[in-house]
Amino acid sequence: MLDCILDVDVNRQYEGVVRFGDSGGWPERGYGTHLNLKIYVYDENEIEGLKLLLYGREGKISPEACIKGQWGTQVKIHRLLLQSRFRTRKKDEADLFFVPSYVKCVRMMGGLNDKEINQTYVKVLRQMPYFRLSGGRSHIFVFPSGAGAHLFKSWATYLNRSIILTPEGDRTDKRDTSAFNTWKDIIIPGNVDDGMTANGARLVDPLPLSKRKYLANFLGRAQGKVGRLQLIELSKQFPDKLESPELKLSGPDKLGRMEYFKHLSNAKFCLAPRGESSWTLRFYESFFVECIPVMLSDQAELPFQNVVDYTRISIKWPSTRIGPELLDYLESIPDKDIEDMIVQGRKVRCLWVYAPESEPCSAFNGIMWELQKKVRQFHQSMETFWLHNGSIVNRDLVEFRKWKPPMPLP
Repeated sequence: MLDCILDVDVNRQYEGVVRFGDSGGWPERGYGTHLNLKIYVYDENEIEGLKLLLYGREGKISPEACIKGQWGTQVKIHRLLLQSRFRTRKKDEADLFFVPSYVKCVRMMGGLNDKEINQTYVKVLRQMPYFRLSGGRSHIFVFPSGAGAHLFKSWATYLNRSIILTPEGDRTDKRDTSAFNTWKDIIIPGNVDDGMTANGARLVDPLPLSKRKYLANFLGRAQGKVGRLQLIELSKQFPDKLESPELKLSGPDKLGRMEYFKHLSNAKFCLAPRGESSWTLRFYESFFVECIPVMLSDQAELPFQNVVDYTRISIKWPSTRIGPELLDYLESIPDKDIEDMIVQGRKVRCLWVYAPESEPCSAFNGIMWELQKKVRQFHQSMETFWLHNGSIVNRDLVEFRKWKPPMPLP
């Protein structure tokens, strides 16, 4: 069984690991002793407009196109839930409700524009009595990119109580406020290329430390971001220590998947600065080439912090101190310490893989444990009321079973 690092106290007096699975044990701090939840997955045919959020206005965008790349979590989580033992087909027994949407992919491929996305989400939500019943608290949405829930322009009005699954914990560089709320939302791992996470042969195997050419690398575009520009300049000053090749995204010199991971594997440390947003897929990818990730994004949020002690598998360095000092520090770390971090990282990286729930350690099972903490025995909102006989009614005293779409929204 795969293990993950358990952080019990800041003094590290306990060096044990926690095993995943119903018999063992995600920590019982607010989670319970075993997984016990029921999730209803809305069918694309039961809600008018849902197909638009999945396949675009012309219905031509395929899930296979959307499952590729760093935003593939929107498809993978949906598919895993459809096959999950936690899925229920009865709304009245559901603890939570999952609203499928591939909207990031749909938008990127021209299937819907921002105005259409906003209008479609509102239309979809108005057809969901259970969304109205809980004020949205029982409903789950996946927003797989750095934009987070901002893909739905009116998220702050309609999804401010809902559970958002996203890799992005901050977007204050482009927005007045972050769409991520640490008390209700869940940070999820990015979608690492299946060729690196599959059991058996991988695209690229890790190199022994002694055969790695560089101390560190940064593989990414500048995007006009200060930290990235500083790293590119630093690589010019210290080309023997820091690799930062110019990435070609198209044309004959485009860096392919295998070449990308070969570059990533050729250093002891993989530098992960902030880009368009605070999260970076490179942090997760580095574990599969056994390169120690160095987070250079101050606002980044990481998943499953209740069970993972990130100080044992990664480094976080102030983005305000990018320069020769960083390289000097990394160079001072003994290979033995790096090897120890690599060993610990091997135990944790299963949590970044969107594997079937039969796998005792996976991103999906980690998300299920996090969702269990969100389950409520009772659902209410400012527009739901109840009577002495236990019936739930709206402001007009109409019983819940008689509520008819379109529903008024907050």
